[in-house]
Amino acid sequence: MRFDYPILSILIFLPVVSGILLIFVSRRFERAIKWFALTAATLTFLFSLPLFMNFDKGTSRMQFIERHAWIDDWGTSYFLGVDGISILMVLLSTLTGILCVSISWYSVKDKVKEFYIALLLVEGFMIGVFCSLDLFLFYIFWEAMLIPMYLIVGVWGGPNRIYAAIKFFIYTLVGSVLMLVGLIVLHHVADTFDLLKLMNTQLPYNLQLILFWAFFAAFAVKVPMFPVHTWLPDAHTEAPTAGSVLLAAILIKMGAYGFLRFSLPLFPQASVAMAPVMLVLSVIAIVYGGLICLAQSDLKRLIAYSSVSHMGFVTLGIFAMNGYGVQGGLLQMINHGVVTGGLFLSIGIVYERTHTRQIADYGGLASVMPIFAAFFMVFTLASIGLPGTNGFVGEFLVILGGFSRNRLSGVLAATGIIIGAIYMLWLYQRVFFTSVNERIAGLKDVSLREGLTLLPLLILVIWIGVYPDFFLSFMGTSVNSLLARLHQGPLDQSNVMNGVISGAGAFVK
Repeated sequence: MRFDYPILSILIFLPVVSGILLIFVSRRFERAIKWFALTAATLTFLFSLPLFMNFDKGTSRMQFIERHAWIDDWGTSYFLGVDGISILMVLLSTLTGILCVSISWYSVKDKVKEFYIALLLVEGFMIGVFCSLDLFLFYIFWEAMLIPMYLIVGVWGGPNRIYAAIKFFIYTLVGSVLMLVGLIVLHHVADTFDLLKLMNTQLPYNLQLILFWAFFAAFAVKVPMFPVHTWLPDAHTEAPTAGSVLLAAILIKMGAYGFLRFSLPLFPQASVAMAPVMLVLSVIAIVYGGLICLAQSDLKRLIAYSSVSHMGFVTLGIFAMNGYGVQGGLLQMINHGVVTGGLFLSIGIVYERTHTRQIADYGGLASVMPIFAAFFMVFTLASIGLPGTNGFVGEFLVILGGFSRNRLSGVLAATGIIIGAIYMLWLYQRVFFTSVNERIAGLKDVSLREGLTLLPLLILVIWIGVYPDFFLSFMGTSVNSLLARLHQGPLDQSNVMNGVISGAGAFVK
């Protein structure tokens, strides 16, 4: 499908240019700045809808392609496109942009103009990451996103924001530098940065191994995988609400996306050989992240460590390297963005009223803020994978894929669901039930703005949970193509849904 206008460039540069334009607006017009940012984010989302409605699910080829000459001597071009692996992440990015602007309406009080500039720049650069088909262009967007995200955490974060921001910057920069070395080696061998040409280049096995680990350094930090995960809890805890939502919903998905877009298709033999190591690291993240959650006393820190556990499911599905696992991992990327984004938005709403994240400072919140309690309950049930919510479908497919690849990994991953149910339900019980804490007595329930901010995510929780085939159908053909490159059997879409339905039935019985 082609449009008469460069739709992917618009999605990338509309928020970026809008952020740059805000530089020339006086800080005195604070209300106008907020509305301008909201308008830019809304227009970006509206422009992304034609991708959704005109996407051809029957082909694995890149769609909405834009290609222009850039630096011929380097073999690089301005090359954009999306397929079933990236389309849903682009849409989630544009939706998240609106929600982040909305939730920051009153919570950000200092340097408002600069905050919205950084927010819009992050959104544009993240969309660029998911659309880039030239590795040099991809690397530029990958690194450019780091700067405004660093500022969001370091300037508008909590008391330990400088420590968290520097730690985030160092971890991600070191990993990215190693990937840059891998890019240079890859270009030296193939004389191009064009992803589609590189996919048709046969690399020696030993070189694939070296490049796999060079790219792993960047992608594993971003996920983050065990043991390079320690920056995430600090960044989540200290970041403002919008920063936490961006980190949870989009930024950490970029690492998993990198594995799918680059590591598996460019280094197939190395990926297959290293799959057992990746499965072990994924299972450790699932169990370890869940157990650490049981010891947390800070709301945001608990959800941050739960992200380590949930992203372990994503990488487990990817490196199971079968249809169930890869589709489950892809769907779980979306699910985690929706559910954890909703949880961080919810925590931001109550933090704005109480200015405390300590679980012990709450209690009886359900009787004080019943509508808020209902929203939080839906996100909690989705987080633990209750059938009928989006969390169940993704986790079930991942476990099925993991079990098909290695039974032990599937069994151990399933224990992560049990641990997740324990810490999330225990969290809900302590915050919303028991006796009413005097600190939260008299709090106002969610406002119309806050309710409308949470509502799209709640709809997605139910929509994906009840009718997942609508979303799975976008990725099926592209996953088939990827698995064929890895010498795996093709995926039968009906078999995926039959597996989900039969598994749900067995669960209910």
